[in-house]
Amino acid sequence: MLNSIFSGNISSIDLVGILICSIFSIILGIVIAITHKYTSKCSKSFLITVSVLPLLVESVIMMVSGDVGTSIATLGAFSLVKFRSLPGNSKEILIVFFAMAVGLANGMGHVVFASVVTTIGCLAIFIFNKTRIYDIKPVEKILKITVPENLDYTSVFDSELEKYTSSYEIQQVKTINMGSLFEVSYKVILNKNINEKEFIDELRVKNGNLKIILSHPLINGAEL
Repeated sequence: MLNSIFSGNISSIDLVGILICSIFSIILGIVIAITHKYTSKCSKSFLITVSVLPLLVESVIMMVSGDVGTSIATLGAFSLVKFRSLPGNSKEILIVFFAMAVGLANGMGHVVFASVVTTIGCLAIFIFNKTRIYDIKPVEKILKITVPENLDYTSVFDSELEKYTSSYEIQQVKTINMGSLFEVSYKVILNKNINEKEFIDELRVKNGNLKIILSHPLINGAEL
């Protein structure tokens, strides 16, 4: 049932076999793309790429079938893709490898195996996307407020912080502009569904419309 539809090497592949594998590659690529569309934010160009990628990989595998040296060279060519494209998040990397694996299986004639793997993989992505077992804690942000030297920064913003955050803590205080201003850094966790503009506007009223920065903390390394 899971055997290859090809009886031998590349010379034994006929037009019917190529058409069968190509049709399966396109269909399974579309299934993977639709799965990604409904579980993540993505662009139309990325979905088109994922839909066609299994066909491309299948074609290359068919052409290098049985030639170890050519296969290694092809793998090296595929590795260059990461250096010639914009970096993606971990979910996009997963989908690209998923599509390539399906194309590899189809290129070797294992269309039933590719279909089973695609079905199981897409179901797993849907289930993992819906389950709450992988939910992470609320994201901490860094809030930097510039205040005049005559303003008591220790408690002046407490009412706004208690209103818009679930927790806050002063991380750092430093003087800037030759000591005429303070920059106060807080680590905060914002409440859900708040209006960040309203939060910042209320802080601006207190600090005399000086600079305010609300950002994510710096993270070492790329997202994986």
